[in-house]
Amino acid sequence: MSLIHNEQTKLLATGLNTIAAAFIIIGVVTPVTAVSFGIANAPKPTGVTVFFAAVWLCTGFGIHWIARRVLRSLKP
Repeated sequence: MSLIHNEQTKLLATGLNTIAAAFIIIGVVTPVTAVSFGIANAPKPTGVTVFFAAVWLCTGFGIHWIARRVLRSLKP
């Protein structure tokens, strides 16, 4: 039974980690890339933009941390 539990736990952690990566890519990498390439619709690098990028980054790290905590429930 612990093998099934471990695989389901790893699947959950992988899903959460994928969501965390998506948050970081959408909220940080995409705007920075758009600004660096000079895209016309890119957000202007203002304090508000930096604040929201930091929020997206912290949310991504938080979800990643939750995924790491989920893995602690693996059974030997």
